Amino acid sequence: MNPKKHPFIFTPAVLLIPFLFIFSIWLVYWSEVRFGFRLNDYGVYPRTLKGLRGVIFSPFIHGSMRHLWNNTIPLFLLSAAIIYFYRSQRWTIFLVGLLGSGIITWLIGREANHIGASGFIYVLMSFIFFKGIITGYYRFVAVSLIIMFLYGGMLWYLFPIDNHISWEGHLGGFITGFLLAVFLPVVYTKEKFEWEKEEFIPDDDPFMRHFDEDGNFIENLPEETFEETKTEATVRIKYIYVDSSKNTEEE
Repeated sequence: MNPKKHPFIFTPAVLLIPFLFIFSIWLVYWSEVRFGFRLNDYGVYPRTLKGLRGVIFSPFIHGSMRHLWNNTIPLFLLSAAIIYFYRSQRWTIFLVGLLGSGIITWLIGREANHIGASGFIYVLMSFIFFKGIITGYYRFVAVSLIIMFLYGGMLWYLFPIDNHISWEGHLGGFITGFLLAVFLPVVYTKEKFEWEKEEFIPDDDPFMRHFDEDGNFIENLPEETFEETKTEATVRIKYIYVDSSKNTEEE
């Protein structure tokens, strides 16, 4: 099937792209542990020219196994949801999300190296939630509510409740996701039920005949309505019996 004509179909990219991203951040952390070097200096360091390189590199750098693990599952699920539901816009969301969240962190962050993919996770979560509400399309609304049910608790970390957590990165990602949801157009086709189509004639439908033009239920239909639906049919019943004395069949 053509993904452009049928956007909501599963393709290998739905799992492959998130897997490659997850694999890359685990590979970076493994390299740090294996070879004994630290890449924290490549994080976002606010309001310095050197710190801008962290806009690109910081999502791939994590300070501990716990930090890495906490980002792995939501990063995989949210990026897979973006690829499946917003196939045509996925690269714009990923690229603008990474750059936007990093730049906002660079502008408002504390003087420290801000590392980790959590800012990007907040981009994806924010976009999915707000885009579903803005469009009102039932598929997008459903996935936005599921995401908020699973990760709604992350909203607490938009505020400075822990000095070891970059709430500025979270806030930057959340703002970037919201702006993408507002300004990034998403083209989709709303599926119509039979009664929503222009060619639908209510009087031709046995069920819809029980409702008037205002949607009120008609308890007793006029007799002529039933007459129109009647069809004449001749039924011929055929009996076959066997005369055991003659051993023949007769009608």
